[in-house]
Amino acid sequence: MTPDFIAINIEDQRWMALGFEVLAVQVCEATLRHLAIDPQDFEISLLACDDARIADLNADFRGKPTPTNVLSWPSEDRARAGKHPHKPAADPHGMAAELGDIAISYDTCTAEAGAADKPIQDHVTHLLIHGVLHLLGYDHISDQDAAIMQALEVEVLGKLGICDPYRI
Repeated sequence: MTPDFIAINIEDQRWMALGFEVLAVQVCEATLRHLAIDPQDFEISLLACDDARIADLNADFRGKPTPTNVLSWPSEDRARAGKHPHKPAADPHGMAAELGDIAISYDTCTAEAGAADKPIQDHVTHLLIHGVLHLLGYDHISDQDAAIMQALEVEVLGKLGICDPYRI
């Protein structure tokens, strides 16, 4: 059974062979806890899809009609240029506050993992961390923001036993 903090919709059944639900829960929870955010105070919606679906979403929301690995839609803008974003506030009435939505494409993820000669689970872990950080207001538009976001990705990956993907 999936914990209350994450709603997972698996559209592409190839994700099932990776144990996607268990992986997604572990990764999203680890990312939030690393930032001292209680997952039970928040809600994330996660779509595990294919390239056709993510290309449609990318076209609709970003004007780019091509597949991508992961997309994120934060529920609110928490970003602060060059700084860590504002932490999300828990609902004062005890309801789970929405952090936002993430979509991830099986086709692009497996192609990228193959090209980088890394296990698909490790690459998906990295992309899920990346997506959750976007929901929290982290970005990589400027070099300074990218450095902050990448450092957090590497820290969470390390806690999960995965090497730094940015090391050459």
